Amino acid sequence: MSVARDGGCACGAVRYRLTSDPLFTHCCHCLNCQRQTGSAFVINLLIEADRIELLAGDPQPVDVPRDDGSKQRIFRCPICQVAVFSEYGRPEVRFVRGGTLDQPAGVTPDVHIFTRSKLPWLALPKDTRAFESFYKIDEVWSDDSKQRVRWSRRR
Repeated sequence: MSVARDGGCACGAVRYRLTSDPLFTHCCHCLNCQRQTGSAFVINLLIEADRIELLAGDPQPVDVPRDDGSKQRIFRCPICQVAVFSEYGRPEVRFVRGGTLDQPAGVTPDVHIFTRSKLPWLALPKDTRAFESFYKIDEVWSDDSKQRVRWSRRR
């Protein structure tokens, strides 16, 4: 792993460590993420659930409705209610909220997604790939990340 990544909630009751680099990192500008975070976007580090080591606490799952009628599972600190990570239908992959890292400045998004709903005053970096909606994983992720996901599917 290039950098040790620890993080946690605002009150410190939930602490975690990522035991490897993430599969991929999104900056998501979808309306669901804007609404759920109260911000213009969210940074999500995609990583296998078994590569998140809980150091303290037990984040509680909360199913949150999405605009398309489906639900998103958000894991929150049971005390301060900060969202630590999410799950989108595949329990073996978590989307760790970049803002909960002890050093969030150490993370740079690989892509910006759902830019069709990006707030107009936000300028995207010219050297980062951007997609109006989602993308094709096979065309964007590294071979290593694609192999890790295939491995986790067999488990």
